Amino acid sequence: MSTKRLAGIVAGLMLSTTSFGAMATDLVIYHSWSAPPEIAALNVIKAGLEAKGHTWTDIAIPHDTGSNVNLMSLITGGQPPNVFMESNPGVYRDIAGMGLGFPLTQWFNDNAIVEKLPAAVAASISVDGEIVKVPQALHIDGMLYYNMEVAKAAGVDPTAWDSMDAMFADFQKIRDAGYAPLAVGSQPFQVGYLTHALVAAVAGPDVYKKIYGEEVDPAALDDPNFAKALETLRLFANEAGPEAQNRPWNETTNEVITGKALMQIHGDWMKGEWLGAGKVAGTDFGCIEIPGAQAVVVTVDAWGLLGGTAEDVKTAELDFASVVLDPAEQAKFAAAKGSTPVRLDAPAESLDACSTEVLRILEDPAQQVQNPHNTADADWQDSIWNVVFNFWSDPNMTVEDAIAQMHENYDTILG
Repeated sequence: MSTKRLAGIVAGLMLSTTSFGAMATDLVIYHSWSAPPEIAALNVIKAGLEAKGHTWTDIAIPHDTGSNVNLMSLITGGQPPNVFMESNPGVYRDIAGMGLGFPLTQWFNDNAIVEKLPAAVAASISVDGEIVKVPQALHIDGMLYYNMEVAKAAGVDPTAWDSMDAMFADFQKIRDAGYAPLAVGSQPFQVGYLTHALVAAVAGPDVYKKIYGEEVDPAALDDPNFAKALETLRLFANEAGPEAQNRPWNETTNEVITGKALMQIHGDWMKGEWLGAGKVAGTDFGCIEIPGAQAVVVTVDAWGLLGGTAEDVKTAELDFASVVLDPAEQAKFAAAKGSTPVRLDAPAESLDACSTEVLRILEDPAQQVQNPHNTADADWQDSIWNVVFNFWSDPNMTVEDAIAQMHENYDTILG
């Protein structure tokens, strides 16, 4: 047995013993997932929690519903969940200010977890120097997934594209073969994620951090490379026909799975849709980073635990954390959701061709940036989404118009 494999088993056993003899507790779990692979993955964690003797009560508010029933309204309304899916550091600061924070640094150290996490994951779980998040799933926000059969039929090789220009140059060839080059969905969420993925890929990590970091430098909005990223976004918008209006991301993925379109550029959680359709990474579909990308945006789906509760509830919450971070559970969860395990010591057989490629990409910490939800002021982030969705939807809105609106928003929100 390899040392790495043995270490994973030992780590799993250590985590699994955190609640020996603990009483059963009902935990209220707040999350925003609704797609079938997401629900299948949640059921992996639910089963693990139930195996420890606890029960799971669901509060599910899908992120694309526009509902205003958010985490803070539940807490201030007196109906707080015990465990919640959340990335924004401002929310954790607010919760701590209410006396309901649950610091986890000591627990992570006691279980020797941090050293088993990729750099991007380790960087995402702390707020103001304290670990407060339990990482669940690793994703890259802008990956190119393509149908290998369509690529062969169209006579194109996405792996040969070394730039976005090279990619777009093949679009007519793909159309001539009878396929849509690009599947896109026109929703604020999808456009917002595509925008920050393009800013990282086209404008680079320095510009990205100046726009989406904790401290915003408005001069970066005038960087020519940021304008180029918005120009690239316009090329994507031009591929959105009427059928794309309000089409969910997973239905958009299905356009590629069923061979109507060659590819989709979106978060790599779309892999769950491919796996759910019985497709195999590296055989039926390929997965590469945005051609010519200077940097990739990393999303780490993470849970927070609510403090200020009874000791038995705290114990149950840590049991939840131990299930999430158990190496074997990580492997099962990732296989269901289409994510990459956050633990480097997860069983190797859980890594398909796409997860292997994600970890290869993330070998260089300098070429990865965090999802804006981990870093940016929420109001500023929302304002960017509003501008780029208007830009996407209105072909008469120029890049200069969009940048001018962002400057106005900066002055109002952060200036």
